[in-house]
Amino acid sequence: MPEKLRKIDTTLRSIGMGSLADEGVKLLNRAAEDAVTEAAPIFTKAITSMTITDAKNILLSSDNAATNYLQTKTQSQLFSAFQPKVKASLGKVGADTVWKNLISKYNTFTGQSVTTDLNEYVTTETINGVFKMVADKESGIRNTPAMRTTSILQKVFGAQDNK
Repeated sequence: MPEKLRKIDTTLRSIGMGSLADEGVKLLNRAAEDAVTEAAPIFTKAITSMTITDAKNILLSSDNAATNYLQTKTQSQLFSAFQPKVKASLGKVGADTVWKNLISKYNTFTGQSVTTDLNEYVTTETINGVFKMVADKESGIRNTPAMRTTSILQKVFGAQDNK
């Protein structure tokens, strides 16, 4: 859960509103899950349009070079693809209503004035989550030979290990 939401979640739970917090988390996760189905074709296009120079730079660069490449090439496309899915999902399950209720209670209790475009927030956090998973996988492949589960990964990164 993102830091901003963790703070809200903790506060609501501390004042006996754990069920509202649980419902909010469940709805946000559903919206994110609906959106990520759009990522595969966007990533595929970025990978298949990669130049030899791009591939060389990824191979010879830091632990997160592939993640950085994908993020640079796909972030705006992912946002455009994810946002309508997130909006539809949030509307379908009534998350907007739950979110307004949750934030209203949080603001009343803390005296703060948290206002967020739920659709934009969930879309952005979904994309951040996708890239965190990609970065974790990339780090594992680069640093843990057992995670190189295909012959091409073994060949490419095994050669890197021997340099």
